[in-house]
Amino acid sequence: MNKGRPFGLIIMLACLQACALGMAAVAQPPQVQISQGVIAGKTIGEVDAFFNMPFAAAPVGELRWRPPAVAPGWEGVRDGTQMGPACSQPLRPAVVAGGVANVQSEDCLQLNVWRPEGASGLAVMVWIHGGAHVIGSGTFPIFDGTELARQGVIVVTINYRLGPLGYFAHPALTDEATTDTPLGNFGLMDQLAALRWVQQNIAAFGGDPAQVTVFGESAGAVSTMALLSMPEASGLFSAAIVQSGVNLLTPRTLPEQEALGIAAAGALAIAPDASADILRAASADDWVKAAGPRSSGAVNPFIDGRLLREAPSRAFEDGGALDVPLLVGANSNEASVLLAMGISPQLAVAYFGDQLAEAEAAYGLEASDPEFARQVLGDAWFVAPARWLADATQDGAPSYLYHFDYVAEKRRTNSAGAAHGSEITYVFDTVDYFESVVGEMTEADRRFAEGMSACWVSFAKTHKPDCELVPAWGPYDTERDELALFGPETRVMPGFRKTMLDLILARYEHQAP
Repeated sequence: MNKGRPFGLIIMLACLQACALGMAAVAQPPQVQISQGVIAGKTIGEVDAFFNMPFAAAPVGELRWRPPAVAPGWEGVRDGTQMGPACSQPLRPAVVAGGVANVQSEDCLQLNVWRPEGASGLAVMVWIHGGAHVIGSGTFPIFDGTELARQGVIVVTINYRLGPLGYFAHPALTDEATTDTPLGNFGLMDQLAALRWVQQNIAAFGGDPAQVTVFGESAGAVSTMALLSMPEASGLFSAAIVQSGVNLLTPRTLPEQEALGIAAAGALAIAPDASADILRAASADDWVKAAGPRSSGAVNPFIDGRLLREAPSRAFEDGGALDVPLLVGANSNEASVLLAMGISPQLAVAYFGDQLAEAEAAYGLEASDPEFARQVLGDAWFVAPARWLADATQDGAPSYLYHFDYVAEKRRTNSAGAAHGSEITYVFDTVDYFESVVGEMTEADRRFAEGMSACWVSFAKTHKPDCELVPAWGPYDTERDELALFGPETRVMPGFRKTMLDLILARYEHQAP
């Protein structure tokens, strides 16, 4: 009789039970206790992700067009495994914006967090999406934080109110506000609320609230510039990255924005002297439709005198901006977005006035050449302002200047350069998503994305972009005039487009290019 067989069977059963328990433990979703309650996320490889966490109360009903209220709490465990809705906006494809807002709601003030497993005391990167202040969402797939988090940082993406729900002024709303209440810039108020939420809760995810980098592109970069000009943002972040959005334009005033608000209400047959209650009675969809898909010029951040007190560029000139390390730059074909928005190429000619011949000589192009307009518009609106900001901040915390000129290998034929927003997929290393939208990405494209994202992560961790892709990248100063040129051959370059940019900046007088 084999007495060992029953014992072996017992051992085998015990092993199977242990394996089952081990599998159950692995399957247990990650949970975090935050100020509002317990949130359960999901694990993606070695990264934990937590989605759809409200950082403020739903801005609906009586809370529409009011500063964000305290985020609600909840009982039990909140499911954080699915993205929440985008904020109300025109439904249209937006490759540059990073996705399409198929699911959207006025109740949208939520954020998302990615962390590497075992995170503790890590640097934090808070993303403010672009989209002309009209479209976009922190939920879009191009902003997936998984690959950044794998490099040892906490990533946060946020939503904020957009369009006529985010940047709206009207005499009735001004009249009902108390004397110390900010007016109209609700999207900026939301961003401040999200950053305060990060300060309160990010340590629970393994992040360091004293080491937060805000980064944004286009409208997100314009928002970052606005935050840098606000005393209210002091202490909410320790560094900033400004991608294609150093706005040197002077924002509208409150009376100008109120006039636009009256006009928008008129499109809904609402009288100019209507009450705030009547304004709020119209649906969010009606307001979005009334504003139209090209309303960005009417719903930008404006000088309300209480939150945004002056043009952000003026705050930098006067020494009133927050002094934090900066990484700033623009792309080689920024005019792609300007021309798509209907900006007239003739603005490039009009900008130089009696210096047009000098500009033609500097660019080596005749003013009648479409290439002249493309280059001038991109330089005047994006490239030159980026250098201006690096120069304006060189005496404080270090600023690092870059120019992005990388085009995916399969898309270089007849390319005019790196389009507005095209750097985002390389910053986030979301190449797989980009490939699903635009076509095949090569191994070289993927290596470049790994290298560029490492530069951004290094800046967030150390406030220096110490990275293998461009190891000699130092702080900007006027004498050296060096930047990191990201392209097929990434390198440090001195005097980048100096003659053209000097000519443009010499004409800068806080007016539209």
